[in-house]
Amino acid sequence: MTGNVMREITPLTPSDCFTIFSRKKQKFDFPLHYHEEYELNLIINAKGAKRVVGGHIDVIDEVELVLIGPNLYHAWFTHQCQTQDITEVTIQFHKDLFDDRFLRRNQMNFVRNMFEHSLRGILFSPETVALLKDRIISLDKKSGFHSVLELLSILHDLSVSRNFKTLSDLSFSNDRFQYNSRRIERVFEYMNNNYNKQVTLAEVSKLANMPEASFSRFIKKRTGKTFIDTLNEIRLGHASRMLIDTTNTIAEIAYKCGFNNISNFNRIFKRKKFCIPKEFRETYAGNRVFI
Repeated sequence: MTGNVMREITPLTPSDCFTIFSRKKQKFDFPLHYHEEYELNLIINAKGAKRVVGGHIDVIDEVELVLIGPNLYHAWFTHQCQTQDITEVTIQFHKDLFDDRFLRRNQMNFVRNMFEHSLRGILFSPETVALLKDRIISLDKKSGFHSVLELLSILHDLSVSRNFKTLSDLSFSNDRFQYNSRRIERVFEYMNNNYNKQVTLAEVSKLANMPEASFSRFIKKRTGKTFIDTLNEIRLGHASRMLIDTTNTIAEIAYKCGFNNISNFNRIFKRKKFCIPKEFRETYAGNRVFI
């Protein structure tokens, strides 16, 4: 099934805590996809739209709030939704924003339990949504440390709320590839720090202290992707961020992110994101906030 599902490369960088994306829309047109980050999605005024989370399919009501765990297939489709004024607020945060040792503290038990359930997708009750939707909508008005505290407070309130419902079963999670490797972490850190330069298989193999052929097999087994695909996805993540944050031309961004051929950049971008860089910039610029 993975071949028919888009792997989203979010614009979050390792230095970010989370991102908030608010928009008004007339329809849902993003394909079935997954990503490594947690996602909290608030949808208002979309009665009749179809929600797909893992193996669970349902038609949604007027308002809904869903927490999606890492690498879980999900999408919303217009289906029978007749309204032309849909509001969607999406919060994405790194899966290691709150590490395991922190989550095992007594006061974090409920949040840890919620994160475990989110691997199947969580639908929160209408009562919970009514209590928290205004705080979620206004989260992008806060800044810096206070916004991180508010996100943690929202997550805590969600975790102790009543009557939330898990949606799918774990067989639909695509979390097959567990890195759990200091070598991989070291290589990822190197590629994130040097994505704008030429990075060769010989360099990263040496960093991992492995022969090139052995490292190629190793990274494919650990991540499910080749070295080149992994490097390109890191570069695309940084390029996506620049398309949102800067006024640099698309050609400038391509070269700044290590692509030495603009045609190749456009081709890889469209294959991975299902749109060209110009369309991505028009869609996302101006209404996404990074913390």
